[in-house]
Amino acid sequence: MSKMSKNIGLFLAGICFLFTGCAQKQEMYLMAENTEEQVTEKEQDVMSLPAETETEEEADCYVYVCGAVAAPGVYRLAPGSRVYEAVEKAGGFLDTAAPFSLNQALEITDGQMIHILTKEEALQSDNTPDGNGESVEKTESGIVDGKVNLNAATAAELMTLPGIGEAKAGAILSYREEHGSFAKIEELKNISGIKDGVYEKIKDCITVN
Repeated sequence: MSKMSKNIGLFLAGICFLFTGCAQKQEMYLMAENTEEQVTEKEQDVMSLPAETETEEEADCYVYVCGAVAAPGVYRLAPGSRVYEAVEKAGGFLDTAAPFSLNQALEITDGQMIHILTKEEALQSDNTPDGNGESVEKTESGIVDGKVNLNAATAAELMTLPGIGEAKAGAILSYREEHGSFAKIEELKNISGIKDGVYEKIKDCITVN
């Protein structure tokens, strides 16, 4: 074989090697690109998954509302609801009810019974609820010889008087806390909302002794 033929053979072999190497590199590049696309798709799938909730939702509460309400019965309320909301579910207080006989702001619990006393029941009861809804013994009666003692009566006892509702009973208690005991029954007229008309209706039913 001539020297020229050998050179041509070597040249052709070099070209084949060059093209073969480029083809292999291109194939490796395409494989790497496909792998990267697959990883990216997996990452997107993971990001699209809904996050797991840390805690389960609390179940609703069932309470039994009875006593001096329009529609006694068992009612379902959302967790964290208050006593006043349960009373609203039961149609609200009757006119004979004593709303001050319980803590309406108290948070309800599942299976709780909420008993609304009447004014008469509140007066006859030996116990009255404190701020947490627990019963405590009365230390002094608000009724003296058939009259309501302005210096000792509870809100429920004051509400037994003609023309005295929740607002006026609350105003009397606030006045008593701010100014101390009533010196005479006429002092009641110093309270906003209690003027001569209301006073004339109740003057024979009240005392400060």
